[in-house]
Amino acid sequence: MTREFERRTIRKAFVRLLPLLLAAYLTSYLNRVNIGYAPTLRTDLGFSAEVFGLGAGFFFIGYFIFEIPSNLLLARFGARRWIARIMLSWGLLSMAMALVTGTASFLVMRFLVGVAEAGFFPGVVLYITYWFPAAYRSRTTALFMVAIPASLAVSGPLSNLIGAATMGLGGLRPWQWLFIVEGIPTVLLAFAVLAWLPDRPRDASWLTQEEKIWLQSSIDAEDRRIREVHGLGLFKALTDTRVLALAFIYFANITTNLGIAFFLPQIIKGLGASNVAANYISSIPFVFGVIGVLLFGGLADRFRAQRKALLVFAMAISAVGLAGAGMAGATYAAVVLIALASIGIYGAKGPFWPLPSMFLTGSAAAGGIALINSIGNLGGFVGPYVIGYVKTATGSYVIALYVLAGFAVSAAVVSFFLRSPSTIEIEGTAAAAKTTIYTEQRAAQAE
Repeated sequence: MTREFERRTIRKAFVRLLPLLLAAYLTSYLNRVNIGYAPTLRTDLGFSAEVFGLGAGFFFIGYFIFEIPSNLLLARFGARRWIARIMLSWGLLSMAMALVTGTASFLVMRFLVGVAEAGFFPGVVLYITYWFPAAYRSRTTALFMVAIPASLAVSGPLSNLIGAATMGLGGLRPWQWLFIVEGIPTVLLAFAVLAWLPDRPRDASWLTQEEKIWLQSSIDAEDRRIREVHGLGLFKALTDTRVLALAFIYFANITTNLGIAFFLPQIIKGLGASNVAANYISSIPFVFGVIGVLLFGGLADRFRAQRKALLVFAMAISAVGLAGAGMAGATYAAVVLIALASIGIYGAKGPFWPLPSMFLTGSAAAGGIALINSIGNLGGFVGPYVIGYVKTATGSYVIALYVLAGFAVSAAVVSFFLRSPSTIEIEGTAAAAKTTIYTEQRAAQAE
């Protein structure tokens, strides 16, 4: 096996899998945050900032409750069928958001969309561990997560286009059309996933037999070594202090992430911008978020032993940007500082998500990753609700930005003290093991 053979095999898997996964996650985040860009939704339905923030966060209550069961079912039934099922159900329910008529239906529908989407993100993170050896996971995960800031960057302009194209159409309001139009691609992609997403390298018709053997044996050898070194079962994984620490770090990260995502257009409107202008301007910080994801994801694979340090640095950048935005007050300088914060908020995801797979495998990985994500995504409830509550209480977003900065600081501190496994020990032994397995399997095939 040559280095060029390895790179060619990984490149082939990357090109075949990542575009579809990226498109799926892009639609996921569009459907998750589009209420923040829905023109006149709050005024049409008479919602206060607090009620709107509560509804935005209600998605994550359903998401939290069903996250771990969904990911365990993915491990049992296979990624292809389960991810397709998740996408079909959340796409249809996202379209049904157009039927909302008041506070009760708004909360119920947001809850149900969260239930439907539960398991998608940790399922894909788990799926990446089925396909990409540890040395490639940071950049692969980071490129998958480009969908988060990318979806937020296009949400505003896309909302404007849909609003202009559907004004007065069919007796529906533009925000109703927004839910319908943005839900359709998710439903279509569900069928694409069912048709084109193989569960494991051994199932891929587009890999040669030699490529299948090498890639599958590489993944199996790393999994075996992790079990030998750490040996965590499902229950121990769910109570492991590293898993709980990672869950808190991700909770704080998501609190800052979605606190900004849902309210940024309204913060900008508070500067005197129109609805249309606010939606366009709000895309700028998320473009910087894309840069952060790619930059930190590449660095995390290049300096694998320093992933924790990169995570601390990213969270520190987000804290500085958010606190600075609070100090800047109701000025466009605050938008610039939120753009700085976005580099850290989204950049943290690249070095963060390979960490669980360094000591979890099998059902422990399925449950542990789901627990981290489910607890983390409670930040999607806390962030919007805190901003909405503080805005209602004080009439300003300044204090809310300080609160979000505090979450970022706490995540940086916990990241600094996080106990992480030895990358060199696991990857070095796994590399030797997978070479031996590959040689044995090739010899057996020749016989």
